Parts: sequence; C-alpha cells; structure tokens
Amino acid sequence: MAGASPSRLWNTSHPDRTPAPLSAARQRHSIPRSRPADRRLNALHNDHDDHHHHDHADCDHDHGPKHIYVYSPSSAVRDKAAFKRGIARLKALGHEVEVDVDALASHTRFAGDDATRLAAIHRAAASGAHVALISRGGYGLSRILPGIRYKAVAKAIDKGMKFVGLSDFTAFQNALLAQTGAVSWAGPALGADFGVAGEPDDIMEACFDDLLTGHGEGTGWRMHREKPHATTGKPAVPDIYVKSAQLWGGNLAVLASLVGTPYLPSVKGGILFLEDVNEHPYRIERLLTQLLHAGVLAQQKAVVLGQFTQFKLVPHDKGYKLQSVVDWLRSQIKAPVLTNLPFGHVETKVLLPVGATVSLSVEERDALIYWGHL
Repeated sequence: MAGASPSRLWNTSHPDRTPAPLSAARQRHSIPRSRPADRRLNALHNDHDDHHHHDHADCDHDHGPKHIYVYSPSSAVRDKAAFKRGIARLKALGHEVEVDVDALASHTRFAGDDATRLAAIHRAAASGAHVALISRGGYGLSRILPGIRYKAVAKAIDKGMKFVGLSDFTAFQNALLAQTGAVSWAGPALGADFGVAGEPDDIMEACFDDLLTGHGEGTGWRMHREKPHATTGKPAVPDIYVKSAQLWGGNLAVLASLVGTPYLPSVKGGILFLEDVNEHPYRIERLLTQLLHAGVLAQQKAVVLGQFTQFKLVPHDKGYKLQSVVDWLRSQIKAPVLTNLPFGHVETKVLLPVGATVSLSVEERDALIYWGHL
C-alpha cells in the first residue's frame, strides 16, 4: 500500500506521547519483530485482507456529517452542563445531532420509567441515524431487557446504524448479541466523554470519527510490564496469535449479573474483554469467580482486562491488590490473560465491536486486536 491510507489501527502503546493512527501497512512494522511471531502478525493482516479487501486509493467512505441520535436508556442525566457541552461538541464537529424527546427525563434514579426508556431505545432504532449514542450509563437496562424489540434493533444495525455505549450499556449489548447475533460498539457516552469541561480526549474522539467514516480496523496497545512466572520463568503473557474469534464483554459487574439469564451470549472460543469502576480488587475477583464457576472463562481463547479504576486499597489488604487478582485468574484458566486494554471508565478509550469476529496477536508486551472493515 503505497501512499497514505485512511484506514487506521490505533496504537496506544506509548503513554508518554499522543498515540498516532497507523495504517494497516504501517502497523505491520509498528512492533519490533525478530522471531517467528513476525509471520503470525503479518498473517493476521493477510487473513483479514483476504476477506476485507479495501482499495484505499479509491476510498468510497462517506466523510460527510453524520446523523447522531442521543438517548438515555439507563440512569437520569444529572450533569446537564456536560450533556449540553457534549451536544455542542458533536455539532461543532459538523454532525447532525438529534436528541430523544425523553433524553433528560427523570423518574427516581432513572431516565424515565421503564416504558419511557424502552420507547427511547425503539425510537433510536427507528431514527435512521448513523449512530445511536447513550447519554450516560449508571443503571437501568437490566430491568428492561425483556421488553426490548431486539429484531427491530438488529434490523437497524443491518441498515448501517451503530449502537455505541459502555458501562450499564453492557447489558443491552450482550442481550442483543445473545438474542440476534448483531454487532454493537463499546465506546464513549455523550456526557462523560464528549461533554468534559475541557477538550475531549483526542484518541477517543479520533476512534469515534473512524467509526463514523468506516476507517477503523483495530487497536493496538502495550500491556503492563510484569515479572516472569516465578516457577517456569516464562512471560506472564505468551506470544500468541488467535486467527479468528468472537470479541465480546464489557463491564464486569453487569456481565456477571447476566449469568443464568437468556441475555448472556453463549460464546465458545471467544475473546472476552472486561473493565469496571469503583470495585475493590476483591470484588473484581468475586465477580470473576461468578464467570469462572459458570464455565464462561474456560470457554474463551483469551481474556483481555481493560481499565479497573477508582477503587481504594485499605491497610488490611496486606498486599492484596489488582495484580493479585490477575495472578489468581491466570492460575484458574488456561487462556492467556492480557492487561491494560485502553477501554473502561477512563478518558482515553478505543471503540470495540461487540460480537464481531476478530484476530488477536501478542508479541512481548504489544497486543493487537484486528477486525478489518466491518
């Protein structure tokens, strides 16, 4: 691929500088390689090129303004200023923003009663927008899962709509996947990401733009530096290449709450990504044991841990910390456990296609999830 390519793989491997978008061709050379893993990483791109051929010289993607529908399926919007800033930011980027009639509704802690929020989801699906973006997470989707018209949502997705969100939105995304197999996107929310007082995170915003223009192909990042295994001396995460697997997951607490319901997808040989906020490491471990004992973790080809933030260790932890949970998890399952995926309740977040078939490659601390053109 000579010349500049508009398709991107986001390299977030270097926290000391702003990550740069990499074309598929450049990404092949973005991670130093001198071992057999070279062939696996190159094969990853070649496999997807076979199925997702794209002539970058004659790019036919629509770079014009997009129709974004903002709605509130979970908790009520409390930060009205952030909501307004988010709307203004999207409009400043040139997009047409349609705000659901009940986006600012309030009923106890929810954005309207159950019927109101169900109606908002269905209006979003019927809006014809390019993207349906949640205003915020919180709580509320789990209690209305039986009332969602999944076929209508899947039909909208088939026509090109992208449903985007995170946190409580995990319930909707996994229920949709379980009921229809449709792909949605783990990504930003209006208020917390576009409505910040300063400038929105440039990586988040650029990844969102890639979604709108159809240029996103995958994401690469650098995992935490970890000590080798105490007994074997092997690296904490081995070099691996998973050619084809279904990507799924989201917020750990929400996902664990779906176990035993018809809204948890039955994914075998998948790549499960997880994140959470305000959960002490022992609570994270307890949630993971739910997935472990339910047999979910044993069925995965890899578990990818995102950002677990805003918890406080206490003196009687006596050295027990998040790394303790990671080490314990690795002792319980055969699948590799990756760390530091740039996704979660953090400013810098990539977008991930929940339910899509992806490839995964790891070489030393560098990891790459690649889905090609969806």
